Amino acid sequence: MVLADFGLQTIAQGRRVGKWLGLCAVLAGTCLAAPPATASESLSFSYGPVIRSLKVSSLERFAADGTVEDDLAFFLAAVKPEDYPMLRAALTAKAPIDPLIVSRFFYSGIGEDVLERLGKGITLLRGGNGKPVLRAALIQAAFSADGLSLLSVLEQLPANIQIHGEDVIAADKAGRKVLAATEQLGISMRALTAAEAKTQPSIDYATLKDPRKPGSHAVSKEVWNLTDAKRNRSFYVDVYIPSVTGSEPIPVIVFSHGLASRPEDFAAPLQQIASHGFLVVAPQHPGSDTIWLKEMLQGLHRDIFDVNDFTNRPKDISFVLDELERRNGTQFNGRLELRKVGIAGHSFGGYTALAVGGASIDPDNLRAECERPFAALDIALLLQCQALRIPPEQLTNLQDSRAAAIFAANPVNRSIFGKQGIEKIRVPIVMASGSYDPATPPALEQAASFTWLKAPEKYWLIVEGQAHVNFNQIDPGIKKAIESITDITLPDQGLIGSYIQAISLPFFEVHLRNNKAYEPFLRSSYAEYLAKDERFKLFMISGASTEALKADIEAFRKKYP
Repeated sequence: MVLADFGLQTIAQGRRVGKWLGLCAVLAGTCLAAPPATASESLSFSYGPVIRSLKVSSLERFAADGTVEDDLAFFLAAVKPEDYPMLRAALTAKAPIDPLIVSRFFYSGIGEDVLERLGKGITLLRGGNGKPVLRAALIQAAFSADGLSLLSVLEQLPANIQIHGEDVIAADKAGRKVLAATEQLGISMRALTAAEAKTQPSIDYATLKDPRKPGSHAVSKEVWNLTDAKRNRSFYVDVYIPSVTGSEPIPVIVFSHGLASRPEDFAAPLQQIASHGFLVVAPQHPGSDTIWLKEMLQGLHRDIFDVNDFTNRPKDISFVLDELERRNGTQFNGRLELRKVGIAGHSFGGYTALAVGGASIDPDNLRAECERPFAALDIALLLQCQALRIPPEQLTNLQDSRAAAIFAANPVNRSIFGKQGIEKIRVPIVMASGSYDPATPPALEQAASFTWLKAPEKYWLIVEGQAHVNFNQIDPGIKKAIESITDITLPDQGLIGSYIQAISLPFFEVHLRNNKAYEPFLRSSYAEYLAKDERFKLFMISGASTEALKADIEAFRKKYP
């Protein structure tokens, strides 16, 4: 989970950097006649033909005691003095990241992509992408005695660097647009949830069996070590087996973990659903799990994940299903229902579930998305862009016809599949999102995708306030650090898990067992019931709200072109 930590901290720092540089660039552009300074220890800000310099020592003095030197006064002309403490804090806020991790991240494929994009707006004075000097400054700042902060990075930049105001302002505008889209999406989902609920039959959910409670079956766990000889790929699988008696078929769910994660991180919810009589299997994806990340941090891999996992992950799922078929007769007396299987996944695992469930990769759409300005604002897109390193002919035939229902949490998906790829999913599906997810922002990654789905039954739920990672599974100090940097409050992980369990079990009961008794739990009115006394709400819509959501998206685009 170090990667999740680094990613979130980098995002938080990046937002502050963008805000600070954007402010400086805007202010620099207000004085077109100002002559440039030539001090060697200074930063050059340009806006059109005008270049204005700012001494790094002026920033250091301001950060230390609030003194505003003459050159800095120019940049702060439109800033209220009461806002100075915020700017000083932004300059010195440290990212508590191991410098070795910083170094290896910015030499990875995704890290280099980030630098390449940043380097278009922060260049050398004589022209040329600023990627190499930005990387050097970031790494040197991380290894410095002061640690990684905005000020320490600026101190490490060479004198021949130029920060282009137009690009920084445009990036800041794009970032604000994403934030506005996130806020508007929350408003829309709240309204759409309420609108759907009003059309649904009145039900006293307190009188119904609570799907969040454990089922009646004891659960045993086995770990299978498998090898796919065709791909020369070995991995383990956590298998949760319910103690189901009789001759009834046992439905099967396969779960795919996220990037830099592992099956064990999801043991509690997987065991919970198995207690209701489902066989649940969770394979390790060795090219994008915790082990790979640790090896990468030890210098054994260049990249954060193996790009071939875009194809290996879905094939892992199919191989596991093949293995279940091989074992069905001997170990399970032929009772496993393998013609209709549930596929679930989180993040990169959400991508995996969608691919197995029928979504096809669209390399042309992905290439166009990766080339658009400020793509780096979408961390999920940067991950998807790595798939362009794989020959297009290898990105096909990932679907498995046995997939009958999909539950994709925080899925990485929009650009790699595109509209044409998403439309090919024709099985019931739930997309689950977190409103404050910085890694797969719902406004960027799931909103349009939901409207593109042509599945016979589809649902989208958003947990208000949820971030991307499970804070129970990472270092205990990270949550506090994120809250302090981004000024957001996050819901308790237990509440998030409760919401997901409340919807996931009924979804699979209905679509794998055809258990219609659980249909009332797949309604917006149930989401409102679950969240009625909670600070952080649960929003849930079905395909019935597709056109209304499309209209809201179009209205936002017209307001923020």
